Amino acid sequence: MLNESLAALAMSFTMSEIPAAEFDCLALNAYHEARDQSHLGMVSVSQVVLNRVEDHRYPDTICDVVYQQRFYDPPDAPIQLGKCQFSWYCDGKSDTPKDDLAWHQAKQNAAHAYYLHDVGYNIVEGATHYHAKSVTPGWMVTKTHTVTIDDHIFYRWD
Repeated sequence: MLNESLAALAMSFTMSEIPAAEFDCLALNAYHEARDQSHLGMVSVSQVVLNRVEDHRYPDTICDVVYQQRFYDPPDAPIQLGKCQFSWYCDGKSDTPKDDLAWHQAKQNAAHAYYLHDVGYNIVEGATHYHAKSVTPGWMVTKTHTVTIDDHIFYRWD
């Protein structure tokens, strides 16, 4: 019951602070990247997006971060399969959420992440990157490990 009350508070705060389209981008990323994870797992991947928005090496809006392709591609470049920052965006599949419960949870958790970020609480300790435990991307050796939450390992780009 307490978690539901906190989620409602975070949702109302977030909806008054962030444009609906930006919120939807944050929630979509949480849904596609962590719908099978815990509340903390969804919040964590959302905080990475928010950390990137604040990092000068990334675009300045949530949607631009979520839909970014490779660093050297212009923003209007055609989507290339497998060449996006977040793999779900350029995997060739529909991005429309199909699991209503998971979509609802993704929206609540994205709102919670936004609220925590706004008050300065960063669960992922400034991480701008993460990957699933099942993979070992080459870039991980150039980043600083911060935390591991559920099936994701998080890194900061110092």
